[in-house]
This record gives sequence, structure tokens and C-alpha cells, in this order.
Amino acid sequence: MKTKKWLGILSSAGLPLLFGVVIFVLWQTQVLHSWLGTDTITLPLPTRIGEIISQNRDSIGSQVQMTLIVALGGLAAGSILGYLIAVVASIFRKWGAGGLTIVSAFNAIPIVALAPVINNWTRDVSTDVSVRSTLAKIIVVTISCTAAMSVNAFRGLTELKPFSEDLMTSYAAPKIVVFTKLRLPNSLPYVFTALRVSVPASVIGALVTEYFAEDTVGVGRQIRENIVKGQYPTAWAYIATACAIGIGMYIVLMLVERMVLKRRKA
Repeated sequence: MKTKKWLGILSSAGLPLLFGVVIFVLWQTQVLHSWLGTDTITLPLPTRIGEIISQNRDSIGSQVQMTLIVALGGLAAGSILGYLIAVVASIFRKWGAGGLTIVSAFNAIPIVALAPVINNWTRDVSTDVSVRSTLAKIIVVTISCTAAMSVNAFRGLTELKPFSEDLMTSYAAPKIVVFTKLRLPNSLPYVFTALRVSVPASVIGALVTEYFAEDTVGVGRQIRENIVKGQYPTAWAYIATACAIGIGMYIVLMLVERMVLKRRKA
């Protein structure tokens, strides 16, 4: 059993890590540059990117903070809204499927089309540019995270084990007890499945909406500004930072999922 466990860890974590090391070596030795036909200005070496991050820790840290506020705020709001929609859809089954279809349709709207519209809608919310800009970005991320949660949570709330609902009915259990003791626990794995989709989507949504925002803050906006100025090494430093944000949030999600579901099984 231990051998199988270690083999599983090696295949799930070791192989991606090995692939990353190979790419890093090819990049640092400029083999990747020769393959892609580019130079170290457009595609800086990893060590150069690391130097820029180290030299600009304070400014990069402040930009990361703004992006995290948008990503986490939109992720939380979208997840809560999506779950509430799923609960309503599970109660009113006749209209629930149609409602989830409409929610999913909103998720099909490209962020590059949605962000400018939301920016215009929120112009009169506040005289403070940072306030209304942050609100607009959070709304866009919320919309992008709602559909995955609503669809997956609905499955968790309705796809119960055979005869489990009948058993609760035979005990004359109130609907609130059925929800808290049966439907809610059953939906937890589906909630984490939705979050696996929503966490990367929240980071991508935050970065893209920062491109169009009034307030010139955030990692995404810094990527744009530095590319426009031709400062590609600095732009790559922010790109690497954006990757680190996404990977870090996903790792935290995996750890939380492991703890919660392990406790649930126990």
C-alpha cells in the first residue's frame, strides 16, 4: 500500500515538477530561445526575471494585494451566489434546470466584452476611482465564478444515494433537517469540484479585468503597461507573479479540500 501511495504522489506531483525543471533548464540555457527564434529581451532568462522580482518586492507586493482582493472577493461572492442558486433550483425542480441554463449562458460571455460594460455601469457608484473600479472588477469575477458552482452544487444537492431521501422521509424528518444532514454533506465534494474550476477562473478574470479598469493597479494592469512601454523583463516578472498567485491559490484549495473531505469521511 505504501509503495502504491508513493507511486501515486510521484505521478501526480513528481512528473509535473520534472517537466518544469526541464523547461527551466532549456529556458536558462537559451535552447528555448533558439527553438522559438526569439531573444533574451523579448523572452528574458528566468534568473533575470527573478532579479527584477527581488529588486521590486514592495511594488510587486502591493500590486499582488490588489489582484488578490479582486480574485478572492469575486471567488467568494460567485461561490456563495452560485450555491444559493443551486439551493433554489433544487427546491423548485420544475424551473431549476431552466434557471441553471440561464446562469451557464452568462458564463459564456467573454470577459473582454463583459469588463468594459460593467465598468460603465459602475461609474456612478462612487466618486473614488479605486472604489468603483474594484467593485467593477469583483462583479466580473463573480459572474465568471457563479456558473461552475451553481451547476456542480445542484448535482450534489440532488444526486443523492439510493433510498437515502426515502429513509429520511420515513423518519418524518423536516426539510431543513434533510438539507443539513443529507443534501449539504452530499454536496461538499461537488463544491470543491466547482472550486477547482473557479479558482483559476477567478485569477484569470481578475487579471483580464484589470486591463480595462479605470484604476491602473493590479498585476494584470502592470503586465499591460510594461508591454506597452517595451519593458518586457518587468512584464515577465509580473507574468511570473500572476502564475505564482494562481498556483498558490490552487495549492491552498487542494489542502483545504483534503482536510475537509478527510474529516467528512471520518
